[in-house]
Amino acid sequence: MGEYKRSFAGVVGGLIGLVAMSAVAGLLITVAITPALAISGVATRTTINTFENLPNYLAIEELSQVSTIYAVQNDGNPYPLASFYDQNRVEVAIDQMNQFVQDAVVAGEDPRFFEHGGIDLQGTIRGALSTLTPGGDVSGGSSVTQQYVKNVLVQKCEVMTVQEELDACFLEATKTTPERKLKEMRLAIGVEKVYTKDEILQGYLNITGFGGTVYGIEAASRYYYAASAATLTLPQAASLIAIVNNPEKFRLDVPESETNGAANGYAANKDRRDYILTEMLKYDKINQADYDAAIASVIEPHITEPSTGCQTAGGAAFFCDYVTHVLRNDPTFGEDEDTRMLNFRRGGYQIYTTLDLDLQLASENAINSQVPMTASWDVGAVATSVQVGTGRVITMAQNKKYTQLEVAPGPEYTGINYNTNYNEGGSTGFQPGSTYKVFTLAEWLKEGHALGERVDSARKTNWGVFQDSCDGNSSFDFNPRNDADEAGTNYTALESTINSINTGFIGMAKRLDLCGIRKTAEAFGIKRADGGTLLQTPATVLGTNEIAPLNMAVAYAGIANKGTTCTPIVIDRIVNSAGEDVPAPKSTCTASVEPEVAAGMAYAMERVLTNGSARQSYANTYPRVPMIGKTGTTDEAYATWMSGASTKVATVVGVVNVTGFENQRKARNFESGPVATARHRIWPQIMSAANAKYGGDDFDAASNNVIQGAQVSVPDVRGLSMADAKSKIEGAGFGFADGGITDSELPAGTVARTDPGGGGTASTGSIITAYTSNGSQVLLPDVVGQTPEQARATLSGFSLQVLEDKVSDPAQVGKVTVMNPVAGSPAVPGGTVIVVVGKK
Repeated sequence: MGEYKRSFAGVVGGLIGLVAMSAVAGLLITVAITPALAISGVATRTTINTFENLPNYLAIEELSQVSTIYAVQNDGNPYPLASFYDQNRVEVAIDQMNQFVQDAVVAGEDPRFFEHGGIDLQGTIRGALSTLTPGGDVSGGSSVTQQYVKNVLVQKCEVMTVQEELDACFLEATKTTPERKLKEMRLAIGVEKVYTKDEILQGYLNITGFGGTVYGIEAASRYYYAASAATLTLPQAASLIAIVNNPEKFRLDVPESETNGAANGYAANKDRRDYILTEMLKYDKINQADYDAAIASVIEPHITEPSTGCQTAGGAAFFCDYVTHVLRNDPTFGEDEDTRMLNFRRGGYQIYTTLDLDLQLASENAINSQVPMTASWDVGAVATSVQVGTGRVITMAQNKKYTQLEVAPGPEYTGINYNTNYNEGGSTGFQPGSTYKVFTLAEWLKEGHALGERVDSARKTNWGVFQDSCDGNSSFDFNPRNDADEAGTNYTALESTINSINTGFIGMAKRLDLCGIRKTAEAFGIKRADGGTLLQTPATVLGTNEIAPLNMAVAYAGIANKGTTCTPIVIDRIVNSAGEDVPAPKSTCTASVEPEVAAGMAYAMERVLTNGSARQSYANTYPRVPMIGKTGTTDEAYATWMSGASTKVATVVGVVNVTGFENQRKARNFESGPVATARHRIWPQIMSAANAKYGGDDFDAASNNVIQGAQVSVPDVRGLSMADAKSKIEGAGFGFADGGITDSELPAGTVARTDPGGGGTASTGSIITAYTSNGSQVLLPDVVGQTPEQARATLSGFSLQVLEDKVSDPAQVGKVTVMNPVAGSPAVPGGTVIVVVGKK
């Protein structure tokens, strides 16, 4: 098929038709058109009718704008953490645009802008001649209003999410046909009827593209010249408006370009800039001196990359990442996650977060000074703090650099937030170890047990049947050891908490409902980080569920808040592009336990810091305020934790194996010191900063009933059979435990002793452990006053060791004055008895 060529008649006919269309447009904007154009006949009348039937209303919607996440500084001023956008645009009013900018647009793009009604007929006819010339295109001649219309139509396309629909829309909005041009003209006339010239110029300068993802004069000023639209110089304004004509050709951020780069002074842009300056001089927008100076100036862009994405937030990047996941779950931004993030990236929202920059910096410094980003094993360190009583997350740090790349560029990078749940950009969690024991303590006190109540806490393999009201009672055979290898027999709940006695807590759980412990943990906001069901075996009492550190911090804040737990929030305020407040996600506070129970928990947990396993953290915290805490070390020391709170701030710190199984107690020391105690060097730094800024109050005093419970006399059951002793002990309101066989002078098979001993007192419900006599001992007879020979005869079943000592009483010379063990003590025959004989 041969090349298509227009005939002369076709060119003339088309010209007359398009001119007639322009005539219609002119009539609509009260521009006189010569009647001679009516010679086009029927074709012209058809065109006019078609034009009149085209829509003339253009809905101008919100533009895609940059959304920014902020932290608020102490002085109340926002500090930008990161920005997000599909189009880097910041809308500003026309009074925030330099007059040079406005004049450059009009002079360079549409000199008769303030005279026509939407269509510049001279420009249109000029464009038509280009179109109708053989080989020509539909181009040029568009007024600023027409360009604005085209940009609005393109903008409508760019918010579409289905690629096929977007492509079709974009083609329709940009195709080079007379039909599209007519539609554009008709809409431009409609826009002029609704908006003032200043409003149109403002809209145009806010919507138009300046190359790449830069849109609008304000973003372009910031990006290309590190200025604002209000502060641009004359040559800067002209060079930016030059870009509008052909953004890819005239943009100033490709310095290596051969046609428009740094080497040739951005020649292409300069040619267009100088044309605009010439037009500005022509239309008296600038004087000759300004023109000469501007023409002589060189183009020197100062490219300032906008912050985009959380990687620009530095050490707060993981907090920023968590904020974006919260936004994904907020119905304010749309029906589903993808829609919400799309609306956020385009909506021009200002997100003011809960992050405390002072405490965040202290957290980052604490981690960075104590734990390296990389080691011979896959080391991770986390720290997160929550404000007590509000749920506001005020710090979130870890020992890695943040990356948004799917494949991390090195071992020091990760896109995984170790502090949060999996569906919040986090990991599948870490075992919290003994820091989880506080939920068994809560259930213990909630069920009416006292801190002073004793339990069977001896190590054993067969713990018997555990109660579970949800899944059914079952036996569980395992042999947990205590961290310091304490033998443990009959610890109180308080002792078990202070010294983190594993067998003590298993003994407590044995007298509770495993399902009840799980539900109490859930009441404090605890859930598995992987989204699965929280497990409730006896082993989970010791912290084997994988939990996100943030959830543990929320729980500890709940303990410090008199038992009321507040769900975590990271956003204080949301402002939309119109400056209006949008409802932000709120924290929900619910009672996890009664205040009396929380006071008892705090009583025990304060002593963990002052007298127990967290003494090292307490000793290094200054200033000190009343604080609670709990340590945690998992099996084989794969993870080590320090969790605690004042009445103002709760902080959880951990050092973990991200992958692999390195025993921290056997690992090579960090430069800062032993790996397993790094938590005790990090937590004090953070809490010292928190205490200095937020202070802290006394925790509510625990009642005597919670601390000691009802004190009951322990019956003396020595010499009784085990069956009779069990009956008597249980009858007095105590639990009974068989402690096994022990050496005793009492008849074999009878009770030799109890713990606590008979005649003392213990909390109602405490376990009284009874030990059976093996009959191996006898009571030593008294040999004081006897001669050595007499003593040897009296203690014939024992080995006698005789010592001498001077005495002042002549009657004691040659007589036994002291014996050890003393008379009446039980002793195994064949053992040694030491006696001291007086001498002068």
